[in-house]
Amino acid sequence: MNRHSLFISSFKGNAIFLGKALYLFGAVTLFCFKIVMPQYSGGYDASLIDKVERLKSIAGPKIVLIGNSNLSFGIDSERLEQAFDMPVVNMGLHGSLGNVFHEEMARLNVCEGDLYIICHTGYSDDNLLGDKALAWSTIENHVELWPILRTQDIWPMMKAYPVYLKKCLELFVSGKGNGLPGGCYSRDAFNEYGDIGLERVSSEYTFESPVLPPLVNDMVIDRLNGLSEWLSERRATLLVAGYPIGKGELTAPEEDFVKIQDELTERLKCPVISDYRDYMFDYSFFFNTNLHLTTEGAALRTQQLIEDLNQWMMSDEGL
Repeated sequence: MNRHSLFISSFKGNAIFLGKALYLFGAVTLFCFKIVMPQYSGGYDASLIDKVERLKSIAGPKIVLIGNSNLSFGIDSERLEQAFDMPVVNMGLHGSLGNVFHEEMARLNVCEGDLYIICHTGYSDDNLLGDKALAWSTIENHVELWPILRTQDIWPMMKAYPVYLKKCLELFVSGKGNGLPGGCYSRDAFNEYGDIGLERVSSEYTFESPVLPPLVNDMVIDRLNGLSEWLSERRATLLVAGYPIGKGELTAPEEDFVKIQDELTERLKCPVISDYRDYMFDYSFFFNTNLHLTTEGAALRTQQLIEDLNQWMMSDEGL
């Protein structure tokens, strides 16, 4: 066999191998995305499916709450909605997803007149997604959630996919996937607004670690300023509000929190509408973590947010 014939034979062999490999890859991908996934549709983070559906269903001005679980366990959205006669969507989710994941929710369905309220518990990060495997179990194969991911998040998510897929396969084989965990960490624990709707009567949490002011770095300041500008171009407004802070013997002096509040006010191009001291609640109002409030605590926090919004609206920079 001459060199030309060897080349053709080798080329055909490689082409056949590549074709089989692509076919196998496509079959495995289809199996994973259509059969194995999803496996977490009954869990706490799957509430994002319903939150996004509500967010996209509202065509006019709305109030959108952005942040971690301090919101899902700390707001009475119906009361907030009644106070301003504007639909409210509580997008609060899981802190381990990271600030970036939460902030990108503000880009999903922006309408003129929208108010986006950031309630971060920290303003310092590396501009990366948090737990990528958790992000996978949150978005799974729900393509309507994928726009939350930025272009720079795609490769880290690809690297994390095998970890998530392994857990999915285990749940698929055992038949335990897509169950409802029950209690407050279940998808059905959320109400139509995106709040945890279950009554949280008494505190189950004991404060044992210092309660310190949030950290701030340039990365988050720049990112929020960029988001504020992006929303402003669409005639929507970004605001920054307080988060629940345990008030007791382990809590840093109020002055330390005021310093951070002043720094945010000075460096952010969007209004900071809250005084952190107004969001300090007795330890007895915290449910099961240092950020989750009892139902009574959530009512107090909601009332304070209503007062903050009213004060901002009546100010020169308000609506």
